[in-house]
Amino acid sequence: MTRRGVVGLALLVSVFVLAFAGPIVAPWRWDETDFGAFGQGPSARHWLGTTQSGRDVFALTLRGARKSLVIGLLAALLSTAFAAAVGTVAGFAGGLLDRALMWGVDLLLVLPSFLVVAVLAPGRGWPLLAPLLAAFLWMLTARVVRAMTLSVREREYVLAARFAGVGAPRVLVRHVLPQVASFLVVDASLTAGVAIVAEGGLSFLGFGVRPPDVSLGTMIAEGRGAAATWPFMSAAGLLVLIVLAVNLVGDGVRDVLDPLRDVR
Repeated sequence: MTRRGVVGLALLVSVFVLAFAGPIVAPWRWDETDFGAFGQGPSARHWLGTTQSGRDVFALTLRGARKSLVIGLLAALLSTAFAAAVGTVAGFAGGLLDRALMWGVDLLLVLPSFLVVAVLAPGRGWPLLAPLLAAFLWMLTARVVRAMTLSVREREYVLAARFAGVGAPRVLVRHVLPQVASFLVVDASLTAGVAIVAEGGLSFLGFGVRPPDVSLGTMIAEGRGAAATWPFMSAAGLLVLIVLAVNLVGDGVRDVLDPLRDVR
């Protein structure tokens, strides 16, 4: 992997370790309130200060990072899996099924996805936020996978397998999917960054994760009155770091899997 990819992977692993192991050493839980410290700055008692309601910013940031990471990664995996299934089936089958699937893709592309998710997400809990985000992140990927499948299905080894009587599902799994796997891996890593930003935006506007629970978006919303507040700076800084790390990993994976990387 390239240097950028290694740096991105190191940053991403560090954030994961901090988000999931940090609460073990944190002096406060995310749902605890210190009634003697409202809106204070960093101290030995509260490492990143407290919110206006007396909650520990460090613990809240770790909680928000866990929620944003889980939602973003789940949305990316679901989106990529669905795009792979629809794209390969449409490209390999062709005919009426291909036209029907692409018509559905085109229909979803013209829908205002952010508004649809904002309408459906409130009140349903954060576990459903990942599938809702994934439902509107897969269409362009499916179109690219379909185009790649149209090319792969005409290759000699695929035609030979079909003439030998090998079933379509087996041909897809053994011969088509491996040819588009590198693209799907890169797309999944980049989609994760998009999903994390989308979750943060929805939560910021009150359509995603809602208080008393917390995500990075809700923390940014809480500190939006002044950009210099510790809740805003810690959440916004960590969100930027996560997205940067994910994109660096995606670039690194793309460079490794790109067969023409040494020619450029």
